Amino acid sequence: MPDTQFLYWGSQDSVNRTPQEEAFRYIVRNSGVADQNIVFMSHLGDLTQDADASSFEQVDRAFDILDSKGAAYSVVAGNHDVSGDDTRGDTPYLRTLGPRRFRHSKTFAGADRTGYNTAHVFKAAGRSWLVLALDWRTTEQGFAWADEVIKAHPEMPVILTAHDIVYSNYDDNVFPYESGDPEDNAVLSDHGQALWDRLIADNDQIFLTLNGHYWPSARTTRKNAHGNDVHLHITNYQNRFFGGGAMIRLYHFDLARNTIDVETVNPWILAQDPKSRSTLAAEHTRITGPVDNFSIPIDFEKRFSGFIPVPVRPARPAGRLLVKGTVAYWRFDGQGAPGTALTAGQTIRDLSGKGNDLTVVALPGTSSDALTWSDDHHPDQPGHGSLTFAGGRGPVHGAYLTTAADAPLNTEAFKGGYTIETFVRMPLDWDAGRNGNASVLSRRGAAGAAGKHGRNTDPNEPLAQLNITNNGREVQFNHYPLNTTYPTTNWSHGLAELKWWHIAVVNDGRYTRLYVEGSPVADDPKRVSNGLSSLGLPWLVGGHEYAGAIDVVFHGGVGEIRVVNRPLAQREFLTAE
Repeated sequence: MPDTQFLYWGSQDSVNRTPQEEAFRYIVRNSGVADQNIVFMSHLGDLTQDADASSFEQVDRAFDILDSKGAAYSVVAGNHDVSGDDTRGDTPYLRTLGPRRFRHSKTFAGADRTGYNTAHVFKAAGRSWLVLALDWRTTEQGFAWADEVIKAHPEMPVILTAHDIVYSNYDDNVFPYESGDPEDNAVLSDHGQALWDRLIADNDQIFLTLNGHYWPSARTTRKNAHGNDVHLHITNYQNRFFGGGAMIRLYHFDLARNTIDVETVNPWILAQDPKSRSTLAAEHTRITGPVDNFSIPIDFEKRFSGFIPVPVRPARPAGRLLVKGTVAYWRFDGQGAPGTALTAGQTIRDLSGKGNDLTVVALPGTSSDALTWSDDHHPDQPGHGSLTFAGGRGPVHGAYLTTAADAPLNTEAFKGGYTIETFVRMPLDWDAGRNGNASVLSRRGAAGAAGKHGRNTDPNEPLAQLNITNNGREVQFNHYPLNTTYPTTNWSHGLAELKWWHIAVVNDGRYTRLYVEGSPVADDPKRVSNGLSSLGLPWLVGGHEYAGAIDVVFHGGVGEIRVVNRPLAQREFLTAE
Protein backbone atom coordinates (compact mmCIF):
# COMPACT_ATOMS: atom_id res chain seq x y z
CA MET A 1 0.00 0.00 0.00
CA PRO A 2 1.71 3.21 -1.13
CA ASP A 3 1.37 6.83 0.02
CA THR A 4 -1.97 7.38 1.77
CA GLN A 5 -0.92 10.84 2.97
CA PHE A 6 -3.79 12.86 1.50
CA LEU A 7 -6.24 10.92 3.68
CA TYR A 8 -4.52 12.18 6.87
CA TRP A 9 -3.92 15.91 7.22
CA GLY A 10 -5.00 16.40 10.80
CA SER A 11 -3.55 19.87 11.21
CA GLN A 12 -5.92 20.99 8.44
CA ASP A 13 -8.87 19.02 9.86
CA SER A 14 -8.83 16.91 6.70
CA VAL A 15 -9.01 13.25 7.64
CA ASN A 16 -10.84 10.41 5.91
CA ARG A 17 -10.02 6.93 7.22
CA THR A 18 -12.74 5.20 5.20
CA PRO A 19 -10.71 4.25 2.08
CA GLN A 20 -7.82 2.83 4.09
CA GLU A 21 -10.09 1.03 6.50
CA GLU A 22 -11.96 -0.57 3.61
CA ALA A 23 -8.62 -1.65 2.10
CA PHE A 24 -7.61 -3.17 5.45
CA ARG A 25 -10.92 -5.02 5.70
CA TYR A 26 -10.30 -6.37 2.19
CA ILE A 27 -6.86 -7.61 3.29
CA VAL A 28 -8.33 -9.29 6.37
CA ARG A 29 -11.14 -10.92 4.36
CA ASN A 30 -8.64 -12.29 1.86
CA SER A 31 -6.06 -13.54 4.34
CA GLY A 32 -5.66 -17.28 3.98
CA VAL A 33 -8.45 -17.76 1.46
CA ALA A 34 -7.83 -19.77 -1.68
CA ASP A 35 -8.38 -17.15 -4.37
CA GLN A 36 -6.17 -14.43 -2.88
CA ASN A 37 -4.36 -15.83 0.18
CA ILE A 38 -2.93 -12.47 1.26
CA VAL A 39 -0.19 -13.26 3.78
CA PHE A 40 1.54 -9.90 4.29
CA MET A 41 1.02 -6.19 3.64
CA SER A 42 3.80 -3.62 3.22
CA HIS A 43 2.99 0.07 3.56
CA LEU A 44 5.50 2.15 1.60
CA GLY A 45 5.49 5.34 3.65
CA ASP A 46 3.94 8.81 3.74
CA LEU A 47 1.12 7.64 5.92
CA THR A 48 0.32 11.29 6.69
CA GLN A 49 0.67 14.61 4.92
CA ASP A 50 1.83 16.64 7.90
CA ALA A 51 3.47 14.28 10.43
CA ASP A 52 1.12 15.75 13.02
CA ALA A 53 0.29 13.77 16.14
CA SER A 54 -3.42 14.20 15.41
CA SER A 55 -2.93 12.58 12.00
CA PHE A 56 -1.15 9.61 13.54
CA GLU A 57 -3.96 9.21 16.05
CA GLN A 58 -6.27 8.60 13.09
CA VAL A 59 -3.76 6.31 11.36
CA ASP A 60 -3.54 4.34 14.60
CA ARG A 61 -7.30 3.72 14.55
CA ALA A 62 -7.18 2.46 10.95
CA PHE A 63 -4.33 0.04 11.64
CA ASP A 64 -6.23 -1.34 14.62
CA ILE A 65 -8.31 -3.22 12.02
CA LEU A 66 -5.26 -5.23 10.99
CA ASP A 67 -4.08 -5.70 14.58
CA SER A 68 -7.45 -6.92 15.81
CA LYS A 69 -7.39 -9.74 13.25
CA GLY A 70 -3.71 -10.59 13.59
CA ALA A 71 -2.92 -9.56 10.00
CA ALA A 72 0.80 -9.37 9.22
CA TYR A 73 2.24 -6.10 7.94
CA SER A 74 5.18 -3.70 7.90
CA VAL A 75 5.45 0.08 7.59
CA VAL A 76 8.19 2.53 6.69
CA ALA A 77 8.48 6.23 7.37
CA GLY A 78 8.21 8.62 4.44
CA ASN A 79 9.39 12.20 4.11
CA HIS A 80 5.92 13.49 5.06
CA ASP A 81 5.98 11.39 8.25
CA VAL A 82 9.41 12.40 9.53
CA SER A 83 12.35 14.67 8.80
CA GLY A 84 16.07 13.97 8.78
CA ASP A 85 17.48 10.45 8.87
CA ASP A 86 16.91 7.37 11.03
CA THR A 87 18.86 8.90 13.95
CA ARG A 88 16.16 11.58 14.46
CA GLY A 89 14.84 10.23 17.75
CA ASP A 90 11.27 10.24 18.96
CA THR A 91 8.40 11.21 16.62
CA PRO A 92 4.64 10.65 16.41
CA TYR A 93 5.40 8.10 13.68
CA LEU A 94 7.70 6.08 15.96
CA ARG A 95 5.26 6.23 18.85
CA THR A 96 2.43 5.02 16.59
CA LEU A 97 4.06 2.57 14.21
CA GLY A 98 7.41 1.78 15.78
CA PRO A 99 8.61 -1.58 17.13
CA ARG A 100 6.26 -1.45 20.12
CA ARG A 101 3.33 -1.89 17.77
CA PHE A 102 4.67 -5.22 16.57
CA ARG A 103 5.55 -6.76 19.94
CA HIS A 104 2.68 -9.26 19.64
CA SER A 105 3.09 -9.92 15.92
CA LYS A 106 4.19 -13.42 14.96
CA THR A 107 6.01 -12.05 11.91
CA PHE A 108 8.06 -9.35 13.65
CA ALA A 109 11.75 -10.26 13.54
CA GLY A 110 13.30 -7.20 15.16
CA ALA A 111 14.34 -3.58 14.75
CA ASP A 112 17.54 -1.59 14.81
CA ARG A 113 18.36 0.58 17.83
CA THR A 114 16.60 3.60 16.31
CA GLY A 115 13.34 1.72 15.76
CA TYR A 116 12.95 3.14 12.26
CA ASN A 117 14.29 0.05 10.49
CA THR A 118 12.42 -3.20 11.07
CA ALA A 119 12.50 -6.81 9.87
CA HIS A 120 9.61 -9.20 9.38
CA VAL A 121 9.43 -12.90 8.47
CA PHE A 122 6.32 -14.51 7.05
CA LYS A 123 5.72 -18.04 5.81
CA ALA A 124 4.07 -18.86 2.50
CA ALA A 125 4.39 -21.42 -0.30
CA GLY A 126 6.36 -23.76 1.90
CA ARG A 127 9.17 -21.36 2.77
CA SER A 128 10.00 -18.30 4.87
CA TRP A 129 10.38 -14.81 3.38
CA LEU A 130 12.18 -11.85 4.94
CA VAL A 131 10.86 -8.30 4.55
CA LEU A 132 13.19 -5.42 5.38
CA ALA A 133 11.31 -2.17 6.03
CA LEU A 134 13.88 0.64 5.96
CA ASP A 135 13.61 4.28 6.83
CA TRP A 136 13.22 7.13 4.37
CA ARG A 137 16.86 8.03 5.01
CA THR A 138 18.87 5.10 6.32
CA THR A 139 22.30 5.80 7.76
CA GLU A 140 25.36 3.57 7.95
CA GLN A 141 24.18 2.02 11.19
CA GLY A 142 20.88 1.13 9.50
CA PHE A 143 22.64 -0.42 6.54
CA ALA A 144 24.91 -2.43 8.83
CA TRP A 145 21.93 -3.63 10.86
CA ALA A 146 20.05 -4.68 7.69
CA ASP A 147 23.10 -6.54 6.44
CA GLU A 148 23.35 -8.40 9.74
CA VAL A 149 19.67 -9.36 9.59
CA ILE A 150 20.11 -10.80 6.10
CA LYS A 151 23.16 -12.78 7.20
CA ALA A 152 21.21 -14.07 10.20
CA HIS A 153 18.59 -15.50 7.81
CA PRO A 154 20.89 -16.97 5.14
CA GLU A 155 18.30 -19.09 3.34
CA MET A 156 15.47 -16.57 3.08
CA PRO A 157 14.54 -14.59 -0.04
CA VAL A 158 14.42 -10.88 0.85
CA ILE A 159 11.94 -8.20 -0.20
CA LEU A 160 13.30 -4.74 0.59
CA THR A 161 10.81 -1.92 1.14
CA ALA A 162 11.61 1.77 1.56
CA HIS A 163 9.91 5.02 0.67
CA ASP A 164 12.56 6.15 -1.83
CA ILE A 165 14.48 3.75 -4.11
CA VAL A 166 13.63 4.29 -7.80
CA TYR A 167 11.74 6.97 -9.72
CA SER A 168 10.05 6.90 -13.12
CA ASN A 169 11.91 8.25 -16.13
CA TYR A 170 8.84 9.24 -18.13
CA ASP A 171 6.28 12.01 -17.76
CA ASP A 172 3.06 11.07 -16.01
CA ASN A 173 1.09 12.33 -19.02
CA VAL A 174 2.70 9.77 -21.30
CA PHE A 175 2.06 6.05 -20.99
CA PRO A 176 5.29 4.09 -20.58
CA TYR A 177 4.67 1.94 -23.62
CA GLU A 178 4.55 5.14 -25.71
CA SER A 179 7.81 6.47 -24.30
CA GLY A 180 9.83 3.27 -24.14
CA ASP A 181 10.00 -0.18 -22.63
CA PRO A 182 7.26 -0.68 -19.97
CA GLU A 183 9.63 -3.10 -18.20
CA ASP A 184 12.48 -0.58 -17.97
CA ASN A 185 11.27 2.89 -17.05
CA ALA A 186 12.62 3.39 -13.54
CA VAL A 187 15.93 4.83 -12.35
CA LEU A 188 17.68 4.64 -9.01
CA SER A 189 17.39 7.86 -6.99
CA ASP A 190 20.37 9.15 -5.04
CA HIS A 191 19.16 7.33 -1.93
CA GLY A 192 18.27 4.29 -4.05
CA GLN A 193 21.82 4.24 -5.38
CA ALA A 194 23.13 4.28 -1.82
CA LEU A 195 20.84 1.35 -0.98
CA TRP A 196 22.08 -0.48 -4.08
CA ASP A 197 25.75 0.12 -3.38
CA ARG A 198 25.62 -0.46 0.36
CA LEU A 199 23.09 -3.27 0.66
CA ILE A 200 21.37 -4.64 -2.45
CA ALA A 201 24.14 -5.35 -4.96
CA ASP A 202 26.13 -7.74 -2.78
CA ASN A 203 23.22 -9.44 -1.02
CA ASP A 204 21.93 -12.00 -3.51
CA GLN A 205 18.94 -12.75 -1.28
CA ILE A 206 17.35 -9.41 -2.18
CA PHE A 207 15.35 -10.11 -5.32
CA LEU A 208 12.58 -7.48 -5.13
CA THR A 209 12.40 -3.88 -3.92
CA LEU A 210 9.24 -1.82 -3.49
CA ASN A 211 8.91 1.90 -2.94
CA GLY A 212 6.47 4.79 -3.18
CA HIS A 213 7.22 8.55 -3.00
CA TYR A 214 7.48 9.21 -6.74
CA TRP A 215 4.88 8.96 -9.45
CA PRO A 216 3.89 7.66 -11.92
CA SER A 217 4.48 3.99 -11.26
CA ALA A 218 7.42 2.30 -12.97
CA ARG A 219 9.69 -0.71 -12.85
CA THR A 220 13.10 -1.90 -13.92
CA THR A 221 15.44 -4.86 -13.45
CA ARG A 222 19.15 -4.72 -12.61
CA LYS A 223 21.81 -7.40 -12.26
CA ASN A 224 23.38 -7.69 -8.84
CA ALA A 225 27.01 -8.56 -8.13
CA HIS A 226 26.12 -12.25 -8.45
CA GLY A 227 24.71 -11.80 -11.95
CA ASN A 228 21.11 -12.30 -10.81
CA ASP A 229 18.07 -10.12 -11.42
CA VAL A 230 16.76 -7.68 -8.85
CA HIS A 231 13.32 -6.28 -9.66
CA LEU A 232 12.84 -2.66 -8.57
CA HIS A 233 9.28 -1.32 -8.51
CA ILE A 234 7.72 2.01 -7.66
CA THR A 235 4.01 2.15 -7.02
CA ASN A 236 2.21 5.36 -6.05
CA TYR A 237 -1.24 6.75 -6.83
CA GLN A 238 -1.43 9.84 -4.63
CA ASN A 239 -1.80 11.96 -7.77
CA ARG A 240 -4.89 9.97 -8.78
CA PHE A 241 -8.53 10.40 -7.79
CA PHE A 242 -9.03 10.77 -4.03
CA GLY A 243 -5.30 10.71 -3.40
CA GLY A 244 -5.22 7.12 -4.61
CA GLY A 245 -8.00 6.12 -2.21
CA ALA A 246 -5.71 3.66 -0.36
CA MET A 247 -5.09 1.71 -3.54
CA ILE A 248 -3.30 -1.59 -3.05
CA ARG A 249 -1.05 -3.55 -5.34
CA LEU A 250 -1.29 -7.34 -5.12
CA TYR A 251 1.76 -9.49 -5.80
CA HIS A 252 0.59 -13.04 -6.53
CA PHE A 253 3.53 -15.43 -6.17
CA ASP A 254 2.89 -18.53 -8.28
CA LEU A 255 5.76 -20.93 -7.64
CA ALA A 256 4.23 -23.59 -9.88
CA ARG A 257 4.22 -21.24 -12.89
CA ASN A 258 7.44 -19.46 -11.85
CA THR A 259 5.64 -16.15 -12.14
CA ILE A 260 4.67 -13.14 -10.04
CA ASP A 261 1.37 -11.74 -11.28
CA VAL A 262 0.82 -8.12 -10.29
CA GLU A 263 -2.47 -6.27 -10.18
CA THR A 264 -3.58 -2.93 -8.73
CA VAL A 265 -7.04 -2.53 -7.22
CA ASN A 266 -9.00 -0.13 -5.05
CA PRO A 267 -10.97 -2.07 -2.40
CA TRP A 268 -12.76 1.07 -1.23
CA ILE A 269 -14.29 1.63 -4.65
CA LEU A 270 -14.86 -2.07 -5.27
CA ALA A 271 -16.94 -2.17 -2.08
CA GLN A 272 -19.26 0.54 -3.41
CA ASP A 273 -22.46 -0.26 -5.27
CA PRO A 274 -21.45 -0.06 -8.95
CA LYS A 275 -24.59 1.98 -9.66
CA SER A 276 -23.58 4.60 -7.12
CA ARG A 277 -19.96 5.03 -8.22
CA SER A 278 -19.01 8.33 -9.75
CA THR A 279 -17.37 8.34 -13.15
CA LEU A 280 -13.95 8.96 -11.62
CA ALA A 281 -14.46 6.25 -9.04
CA ALA A 282 -15.50 3.75 -11.71
CA GLU A 283 -12.31 4.54 -13.64
CA HIS A 284 -10.19 3.75 -10.58
CA THR A 285 -11.54 0.39 -9.42
CA ARG A 286 -8.54 -1.17 -11.11
CA ILE A 287 -5.44 0.33 -12.68
CA THR A 288 -4.48 -1.76 -15.69
CA GLY A 289 -1.58 -0.01 -17.41
CA PRO A 290 1.66 -1.88 -18.22
CA VAL A 291 3.32 -0.70 -15.00
CA ASP A 292 0.29 -1.49 -12.83
CA ASN A 293 -0.93 -4.85 -14.15
CA PHE A 294 1.79 -7.19 -15.38
CA SER A 295 3.59 -10.49 -14.81
CA ILE A 296 7.22 -11.16 -13.93
CA PRO A 297 8.71 -14.49 -14.97
CA ILE A 298 11.06 -15.78 -12.25
CA ASP A 299 12.53 -19.24 -12.02
CA PHE A 300 12.35 -19.19 -8.23
CA GLU A 301 14.41 -22.33 -7.71
CA LYS A 302 17.18 -21.10 -9.97
CA ARG A 303 17.06 -17.51 -8.70
CA PHE A 304 17.32 -18.62 -5.07
CA SER A 305 19.78 -21.47 -5.64
CA GLY A 306 22.75 -19.34 -4.61
CA PHE A 307 21.51 -19.23 -1.02
CA ILE A 308 18.88 -22.00 -0.92
CA PRO A 309 20.56 -25.16 -2.23
CA VAL A 310 18.32 -27.05 -4.61
CA PRO A 311 17.79 -30.52 -3.13
CA VAL A 312 18.91 -33.21 -5.53
CA ARG A 313 16.85 -36.34 -5.34
CA PRO A 314 19.27 -39.22 -4.91
CA ALA A 315 19.41 -42.01 -7.42
CA ARG A 316 17.41 -45.10 -6.48
CA PRO A 317 18.68 -48.65 -6.93
CA ALA A 318 17.26 -50.47 -9.91
CA GLY A 319 15.99 -53.26 -7.68
CA ARG A 320 13.52 -50.90 -6.05
CA LEU A 321 11.90 -50.17 -9.42
CA LEU A 322 11.39 -53.79 -10.46
CA VAL A 323 7.71 -53.81 -9.59
CA LYS A 324 5.54 -56.88 -10.12
CA GLY A 325 5.11 -57.53 -13.83
CA THR A 326 8.25 -55.73 -15.03
CA VAL A 327 9.25 -57.30 -18.34
CA ALA A 328 11.98 -54.85 -19.38
CA TYR A 329 13.94 -52.16 -17.56
CA TRP A 330 16.76 -50.28 -19.28
CA ARG A 331 18.85 -47.72 -17.41
CA PHE A 332 21.62 -45.56 -18.81
CA ASP A 333 23.53 -44.52 -15.70
CA GLY A 334 26.96 -45.65 -14.53
CA GLN A 335 27.92 -47.37 -17.77
CA GLY A 336 29.97 -44.75 -19.59
CA ALA A 337 31.58 -41.37 -19.01
CA PRO A 338 29.35 -38.44 -20.02
CA GLY A 339 29.99 -37.40 -23.60
CA THR A 340 31.63 -40.66 -24.63
CA ALA A 341 30.12 -42.62 -27.49
CA LEU A 342 28.42 -45.98 -27.56
CA THR A 343 29.76 -48.21 -30.31
CA ALA A 344 27.97 -50.54 -32.70
CA GLY A 345 27.35 -53.89 -31.08
CA GLN A 346 27.60 -52.55 -27.53
CA THR A 347 25.02 -54.00 -25.16
CA ILE A 348 22.81 -52.42 -22.51
CA ARG A 349 21.49 -55.00 -20.11
CA ASP A 350 17.82 -55.53 -19.29
CA LEU A 351 17.75 -55.09 -15.52
CA SER A 352 14.46 -56.96 -15.19
CA GLY A 353 16.39 -60.20 -15.75
CA LYS A 354 13.98 -61.23 -18.50
CA GLY A 355 16.66 -61.24 -21.21
CA ASN A 356 15.55 -58.22 -23.23
CA ASP A 357 19.00 -56.70 -23.59
CA LEU A 358 19.55 -53.86 -26.08
CA THR A 359 22.28 -53.73 -28.73
CA VAL A 360 23.56 -50.61 -30.48
CA VAL A 361 23.05 -50.38 -34.25
CA ALA A 362 24.74 -47.57 -36.22
CA LEU A 363 23.48 -46.66 -39.68
CA PRO A 364 26.06 -46.55 -42.48
CA GLY A 365 27.91 -43.25 -42.63
CA THR A 366 26.83 -42.22 -39.14
CA SER A 367 29.32 -40.16 -37.12
CA SER A 368 31.04 -41.80 -34.18
CA ASP A 369 29.27 -39.54 -31.66
CA ALA A 370 25.73 -40.21 -32.90
CA LEU A 371 24.86 -41.91 -29.61
CA THR A 372 26.53 -40.84 -26.37
CA TRP A 373 26.22 -41.31 -22.63
CA SER A 374 24.99 -38.39 -20.55
CA ASP A 375 24.55 -37.64 -16.85
CA ASP A 376 21.65 -35.30 -17.63
CA HIS A 377 18.31 -36.55 -16.35
CA HIS A 378 14.82 -35.70 -15.18
CA PRO A 379 14.95 -34.48 -11.55
CA ASP A 380 12.66 -37.34 -10.46
CA GLN A 381 14.28 -40.03 -12.57
CA PRO A 382 15.55 -42.97 -10.49
CA GLY A 383 18.73 -43.41 -12.53
CA HIS A 384 20.91 -40.32 -12.99
CA GLY A 385 21.81 -40.88 -16.60
CA SER A 386 20.48 -40.83 -20.14
CA LEU A 387 21.39 -41.37 -23.78
CA THR A 388 21.82 -38.53 -26.24
CA PHE A 389 20.72 -39.40 -29.78
CA ALA A 390 21.96 -37.26 -32.67
CA GLY A 391 19.76 -38.67 -35.39
CA GLY A 392 17.38 -37.50 -38.07
CA ARG A 393 16.29 -37.88 -41.66
CA GLY A 394 17.16 -36.35 -45.02
CA PRO A 395 19.16 -38.51 -45.29
CA VAL A 396 18.43 -40.85 -42.41
CA HIS A 397 21.34 -41.01 -39.97
CA GLY A 398 22.15 -41.92 -36.40
CA ALA A 399 22.41 -44.89 -34.07
CA TYR A 400 19.64 -46.71 -32.23
CA LEU A 401 19.18 -49.79 -30.04
CA THR A 402 17.33 -53.04 -30.62
CA THR A 403 16.28 -56.11 -28.69
CA ALA A 404 17.64 -59.42 -29.97
CA ALA A 405 15.70 -61.51 -32.48
CA ASP A 406 14.76 -64.02 -29.77
CA ALA A 407 14.02 -61.54 -26.95
CA PRO A 408 10.90 -62.53 -24.95
CA LEU A 409 9.56 -58.97 -25.22
CA ASN A 410 9.16 -59.40 -28.97
CA THR A 411 6.22 -61.77 -28.62
CA GLU A 412 4.61 -60.22 -25.54
CA ALA A 413 0.95 -59.45 -26.31
CA PHE A 414 0.05 -57.63 -23.06
CA LYS A 415 -3.50 -58.96 -22.98
CA GLY A 416 -3.87 -58.02 -19.32
CA GLY A 417 -2.72 -54.45 -19.88
CA TYR A 418 0.63 -52.69 -19.77
CA THR A 419 2.57 -49.64 -18.65
CA ILE A 420 5.38 -48.08 -20.68
CA GLU A 421 7.43 -45.29 -19.07
CA THR A 422 10.32 -43.20 -20.24
CA PHE A 423 11.87 -39.73 -20.05
CA VAL A 424 12.57 -37.46 -23.04
CA ARG A 425 14.21 -34.13 -23.73
CA MET A 426 14.33 -32.23 -27.02
CA PRO A 427 17.27 -29.92 -27.80
CA LEU A 428 16.89 -26.42 -29.23
CA ASP A 429 17.95 -27.58 -32.70
CA TRP A 430 15.07 -30.09 -32.87
CA ASP A 431 13.41 -29.59 -36.25
CA ALA A 432 10.04 -30.94 -37.35
CA GLY A 433 11.24 -31.78 -40.84
CA ARG A 434 14.43 -33.54 -39.79
CA ASN A 435 13.32 -34.97 -36.45
CA GLY A 436 9.54 -35.18 -36.38
CA ASN A 437 7.74 -38.53 -35.97
CA ALA A 438 10.88 -40.18 -34.61
CA SER A 439 10.29 -42.92 -32.05
CA VAL A 440 11.53 -43.09 -28.50
CA LEU A 441 10.30 -46.72 -28.47
CA SER A 442 8.70 -48.73 -31.26
CA ARG A 443 7.80 -52.32 -32.14
CA ARG A 444 9.01 -53.54 -35.52
CA GLY A 445 6.61 -55.11 -37.97
CA ALA A 446 4.43 -53.35 -40.52
CA ALA A 447 0.71 -53.04 -39.79
CA GLY A 448 -0.21 -54.45 -43.21
CA ALA A 449 1.90 -57.57 -42.63
CA ALA A 450 -0.08 -58.18 -39.44
CA GLY A 451 -3.36 -58.01 -41.37
CA LYS A 452 -4.31 -54.57 -40.16
CA HIS A 453 -6.63 -52.45 -42.28
CA GLY A 454 -9.45 -49.96 -42.04
CA ARG A 455 -9.74 -46.40 -40.81
CA ASN A 456 -6.51 -44.47 -40.14
CA THR A 457 -4.44 -47.56 -40.98
CA ASP A 458 -1.08 -47.08 -42.65
CA PRO A 459 0.01 -50.57 -43.75
CA ASN A 460 3.70 -49.55 -43.70
CA GLU A 461 3.88 -48.13 -40.19
CA PRO A 462 5.07 -50.10 -37.15
CA LEU A 463 2.64 -51.93 -34.90
CA ALA A 464 3.43 -49.72 -31.91
CA GLN A 465 5.29 -46.43 -31.77
CA LEU A 466 5.85 -43.86 -29.04
CA ASN A 467 6.86 -40.80 -31.03
CA ILE A 468 7.58 -37.10 -30.80
CA THR A 469 5.57 -35.82 -33.74
CA ASN A 470 6.24 -32.95 -36.08
CA ASN A 471 3.08 -31.20 -34.89
CA GLY A 472 4.62 -29.05 -32.18
CA ARG A 473 6.66 -31.78 -30.48
CA GLU A 474 3.58 -33.63 -29.26
CA VAL A 475 3.83 -37.12 -27.83
CA GLN A 476 2.01 -39.69 -29.95
CA PHE A 477 1.37 -43.29 -28.95
CA ASN A 478 0.04 -45.03 -32.05
CA HIS A 479 -0.64 -48.74 -31.61
CA TYR A 480 -2.57 -51.63 -33.16
CA PRO A 481 -4.47 -53.53 -30.46
CA LEU A 482 -5.32 -57.20 -30.64
CA ASN A 483 -9.05 -56.56 -30.79
CA THR A 484 -9.17 -54.24 -33.84
CA THR A 485 -7.73 -54.08 -37.34
CA TYR A 486 -7.11 -50.34 -37.08
CA PRO A 487 -4.98 -48.23 -34.70
CA THR A 488 -5.70 -46.32 -31.53
CA THR A 489 -3.75 -43.08 -31.15
CA ASN A 490 -3.14 -40.99 -28.04
CA TRP A 491 -1.85 -37.44 -28.33
CA SER A 492 -0.35 -35.02 -25.83
CA HIS A 493 0.10 -31.27 -25.87
CA GLY A 494 3.33 -29.80 -27.27
CA LEU A 495 6.48 -30.27 -25.20
CA ALA A 496 9.02 -27.49 -24.73
CA GLU A 497 12.66 -28.02 -25.61
CA LEU A 498 15.46 -28.16 -23.03
CA LYS A 499 13.17 -29.72 -20.43
CA TRP A 500 12.98 -33.31 -19.31
CA TRP A 501 9.52 -34.85 -19.56
CA HIS A 502 8.22 -38.03 -17.98
CA ILE A 503 5.98 -39.97 -20.37
CA ALA A 504 3.76 -42.90 -19.36
CA VAL A 505 1.36 -45.03 -21.39
CA VAL A 506 -1.06 -47.13 -19.33
CA ASN A 507 -3.49 -49.72 -20.69
CA ASP A 508 -5.85 -51.47 -18.27
CA GLY A 509 -6.89 -54.17 -20.73
CA ARG A 510 -9.60 -51.97 -22.23
CA TYR A 511 -8.52 -48.36 -22.55
CA THR A 512 -5.17 -46.72 -23.22
CA ARG A 513 -4.20 -43.55 -21.39
CA LEU A 514 -1.24 -41.26 -22.00
CA TYR A 515 0.33 -39.26 -19.16
CA VAL A 516 2.81 -36.38 -19.28
CA GLU A 517 4.45 -35.50 -15.97
CA GLY A 518 1.87 -37.65 -14.23
CA SER A 519 -1.09 -35.77 -15.73
CA PRO A 520 -3.50 -37.41 -18.20
CA VAL A 521 -3.73 -35.77 -21.60
CA ALA A 522 -6.93 -34.58 -23.27
CA ASP A 523 -6.71 -36.67 -26.43
CA ASP A 524 -7.21 -40.19 -25.07
CA PRO A 525 -9.68 -42.09 -27.30
CA LYS A 526 -12.62 -43.72 -25.54
CA ARG A 527 -12.04 -46.83 -27.61
CA VAL A 528 -11.46 -50.35 -26.37
CA SER A 529 -7.91 -51.38 -27.16
CA ASN A 530 -6.77 -54.68 -25.73
CA GLY A 531 -3.14 -55.72 -25.93
CA LEU A 532 -0.51 -55.00 -28.59
CA SER A 533 -0.32 -56.84 -31.90
CA SER A 534 2.99 -58.53 -32.69
CA LEU A 535 4.84 -60.23 -35.50
CA GLY A 536 7.49 -61.48 -33.09
CA LEU A 537 9.99 -58.83 -34.24
CA PRO A 538 12.31 -56.73 -32.06
CA TRP A 539 11.61 -53.50 -30.22
CA LEU A 540 13.66 -50.41 -31.08
CA VAL A 541 14.84 -47.59 -28.83
CA GLY A 542 15.45 -44.41 -30.82
CA GLY A 543 14.73 -46.04 -34.19
CA HIS A 544 11.61 -45.83 -36.37
CA GLU A 545 10.85 -48.30 -39.12
CA TYR A 546 8.63 -47.62 -42.14
CA ALA A 547 7.99 -50.14 -44.90
CA GLY A 548 10.59 -52.45 -43.38
CA ALA A 549 13.44 -49.93 -43.23
CA ILE A 550 14.69 -47.39 -40.69
CA ASP A 551 13.51 -44.00 -41.97
CA VAL A 552 14.39 -41.71 -39.01
CA VAL A 553 16.42 -41.88 -35.80
CA PHE A 554 15.52 -39.96 -32.67
CA HIS A 555 17.15 -36.61 -31.92
CA GLY A 556 17.38 -35.67 -28.24
CA GLY A 557 17.75 -37.24 -24.82
CA VAL A 558 16.12 -40.45 -23.62
CA GLY A 559 16.15 -41.44 -19.98
CA GLU A 560 15.49 -44.89 -18.60
CA ILE A 561 12.64 -47.04 -19.94
CA ARG A 562 10.46 -49.47 -18.02
CA VAL A 563 7.86 -51.84 -19.49
CA VAL A 564 5.39 -53.60 -17.18
CA ASN A 565 2.76 -56.16 -18.22
CA ARG A 566 0.02 -54.63 -16.11
CA PRO A 567 -1.49 -51.16 -15.57
CA LEU A 568 0.27 -49.09 -12.93
CA ALA A 569 -1.35 -46.38 -10.83
CA GLN A 570 0.23 -42.93 -10.96
CA ARG A 571 1.59 -43.47 -7.45
CA GLU A 572 3.62 -46.38 -8.88
CA PHE A 573 5.26 -44.40 -11.71
CA LEU A 574 9.03 -44.07 -11.86
CA THR A 575 8.70 -40.48 -10.65
CA ALA A 576 6.83 -41.47 -7.48
CA GLU A 577 8.40 -41.45 -4.04
